[in-house]
Amino acid sequence: MHAKVKQLVPLESQNEAVRSVRANYRVEFISTHYHGYLHLAMTMTLGLGVISLCIYWLESPSMLEWLTIPATFLYANFAEWAGHKYAMHRPVKGLGFVYKRHSLQHHKFFTDTHMEIDSNQDFKAVLFPIAIVGFFVVAFFVPMGFLLAWLFSPNVALLLVATGMAYYLNYELFHLSYHLKEEHWVHRIPGFTRFARLHTTHHDQRIMAHKNFNITYPIMDWLMGTWDRR
Repeated sequence: MHAKVKQLVPLESQNEAVRSVRANYRVEFISTHYHGYLHLAMTMTLGLGVISLCIYWLESPSMLEWLTIPATFLYANFAEWAGHKYAMHRPVKGLGFVYKRHSLQHHKFFTDTHMEIDSNQDFKAVLFPIAIVGFFVVAFFVPMGFLLAWLFSPNVALLLVATGMAYYLNYELFHLSYHLKEEHWVHRIPGFTRFARLHTTHHDQRIMAHKNFNITYPIMDWLMGTWDRR
């Protein structure tokens, strides 16, 4: 169930504005050859492939090494919050494309009163491009993995990469689910509507740069005072 917030702009005016934004976005950014489910499948295949390799290469992790999983989870939750609050909602030198794609495109394509996609073609406005996912794997996970293997152990490195990738896939699935139609079965999962409501509130353009930056679990929003439970 998507959250309902008091509107200052007449709904019909918003409808027309969103329709215009979506039509222009589809013409400019969505190729006729694009398939949303293929995009999702490629994202999941890449992520699950990385996770599977990490699990395959593990060699009897110790109890201490297993602690890498909760530590990475908390780090990823903070990175999600900070990346969303800053790079995605405030122009950061060198990351202007992130701000443009998120604040100037995603948040105009989806507003708190227009959260639902119209077809799987609109996945393009939600999911990260595959090229960016591949870039982060090569530019972040690989060097970080080698560094941790050198500082601690190969198992620590593998657990960090696997957990980080699992968190990313979780992020993409949650985010996409928030923008599916309300009659979709995912909205009937117990507890799901609470998460969806937080994200809908975030899409209120009056507060989008200030509240509910966690897409998945609002741990850092709670700790940092940016949690809006309306």
